[in-house]
Amino acid sequence: MELEEVLEVSVLLNYYKNLLTDKQKDYLIEHLEEDMSLSEIAKKHEVTRQAVYDNIKRGVKTLHEYEDKIGFYKKECEIEESLEKLKKDLTAENVDKILEQLF
Repeated sequence: MELEEVLEVSVLLNYYKNLLTDKQKDYLIEHLEEDMSLSEIAKKHEVTRQAVYDNIKRGVKTLHEYEDKIGFYKKECEIEESLEKLKKDLTAENVDKILEQLF
């Protein structure tokens, strides 16, 4: 995974980790947050490296599917973008327009 994708998956994991299977959640946390290699995770859980890889791959796919359906991360990005616009053009008229877009 590229750095940008790792960051996105980490954010999605924070939002949706409780919707994953225990194995997917554990393996993704260990791989992304604890920086463990697939081999280290496999050894720790006494499974094959391929099993770890498959669970991580399915977990990432599932996280993206939840984001497509629920959209928390997208909404957060939109809110942050709107707040940046507010900081730049802080007039009453512009504030009203941006608030209308948010709600």
